[in-house]
Amino acid sequence: MRFAHPWFLLLLLLLPVLAWLKGKRGGQPAFLYSSVALVKGITGVTRSHAGRILLRLRWLALGLLIVGLARPQLGLGEHTVRASGVDIVVAIDLSGSMNSEDFEMGGRRVNRLFVAKDVLRSFIQKRPNDRIGLVAFAGRPYVVSPPTLDHDFLLEDVDRLRIGTVEDGTAIGSAITAALNRLAELPSKSRIIILMTDGQNNAGKVPPLTAADAAQALGVKIYTIGVGRRGTAPVPYFDAFGQKHYANVKVDIDEDALRTIAQRTGGAYFRGDSTDTLRNIYNRIDRMEKSSAELKKYQRYKELFELVALPGFVLLMLEIILANTVWRKLP
Repeated sequence: MRFAHPWFLLLLLLLPVLAWLKGKRGGQPAFLYSSVALVKGITGVTRSHAGRILLRLRWLALGLLIVGLARPQLGLGEHTVRASGVDIVVAIDLSGSMNSEDFEMGGRRVNRLFVAKDVLRSFIQKRPNDRIGLVAFAGRPYVVSPPTLDHDFLLEDVDRLRIGTVEDGTAIGSAITAALNRLAELPSKSRIIILMTDGQNNAGKVPPLTAADAAQALGVKIYTIGVGRRGTAPVPYFDAFGQKHYANVKVDIDEDALRTIAQRTGGAYFRGDSTDTLRNIYNRIDRMEKSSAELKKYQRYKELFELVALPGFVLLMLEIILANTVWRKLP
């Protein structure tokens, strides 16, 4: 249990001071008398039971809201795991051509991204002791997740991948560079990049072979995967009435460049033209040599803000409602 903003808890110290000042000053009298002798018989009257309850509700509500501002968080635990010495960054293509439906899964036609995400999930689940990161790219790359052992969080990021997140295009060189930046400072014995694309480089500022030379200098292997079948691929589109149709578009994967990238860095090139082929590719990569190192895995923290602030808000509303209805008091 911890507080993300613990300095807000200092406001709790003000509550007893405010309560004392409120009691010291008292409220504005409802009636004015020319002589206190007229009210001599009722000078012993104290605050009603209802009034005490309303005050307690208000101070309790304010206390809960202040604790909520401090953002209480429940730690999900910390433990030591045996982690492999392999750090992996997967760079996955999100260009518009990944919407081509030239794969089948469960007897139905699915697009390339759907299959790529499915086999990537299986790969991540098979390697629980690897730090795995994720870079997505189209016309430019962006880091979805740095290399992490928190694979539950990583799988959530995989599910969020969508075509059209960034401008269209295929920036292979820039994607490799972004992945290298996440691996460059990690002190692991083996660092690899898995690049999945269905096109050729037509965007970005870094040529793919220049990025491959940088990977070679850093000792990072690149495994490249060309996604999609050869020849033509059915690309879906919708007419004015919302009906789905397909247009056969020529497949344009630069296999020579992908093969050269892999060879220069000591990796390998694969062509994934079916669901089973893609799975087998990841299975082959999964059989790479592993080394062992002891690392600490930090679980995420669960936010408890709503569990504290919501009751405080409810109590504050209850105090206001009671003070203006059944326990209404004179001004």
